[in-house]
Amino acid sequence: MRSVTYSMGVSLDGYIVGPDGGFDWTQPEEEIFRFATDEVRDLGVHLLGRRLYESMLYWETADQHPAIDFSTREFAALWKQLPKVVFSSTLSTVQGRARLASGGLAEEIERLRAEPGEGGIAIGGAALAAEAAALGLIDEYRPKVYPALVGGGTPFFPQHEHRADLELVETRTFTSGVVYLRYRVVR
Repeated sequence: MRSVTYSMGVSLDGYIVGPDGGFDWTQPEEEIFRFATDEVRDLGVHLLGRRLYESMLYWETADQHPAIDFSTREFAALWKQLPKVVFSSTLSTVQGRARLASGGLAEEIERLRAEPGEGGIAIGGAALAAEAAALGLIDEYRPKVYPALVGGGTPFFPQHEHRADLELVETRTFTSGVVYLRYRVVR
């Protein structure tokens, strides 16, 4: 069965964006960017909320810019080919290999888990991840913790009132001080 993972950059105090909506403190250096590229390479589909989908639209055409380097071009090509499901109540169309969700989150994940295919199911966007967590649908949390305190904003971890026990599967510290943590949900 395909697992559902939630992986994003997060400040040490637990936010994916700061109080001003910015996330410039997550600008990855080459080592982290290659790691993120490998994460995308291992995916079969990515579920996105509207805001993250709109932020990631850049990557649909980034490979067409002549000045980008190889690693950026590689990520763009992988992202462009990756099937995406967008959850939005305001968008009527999406681009590229994306489609709008036709059902609720639980139904979409159940359908995707039942489909044959390689690669995991990634979920991105704090609100969408919070909904998935509340429904018990996330199998792994994979934060990349950046050495920054932003003092508020949008939290990485969903604010729901149930406990989730986690098992540490992997850690990696990058030369920049960013720490990758991979936790499996204990069921």
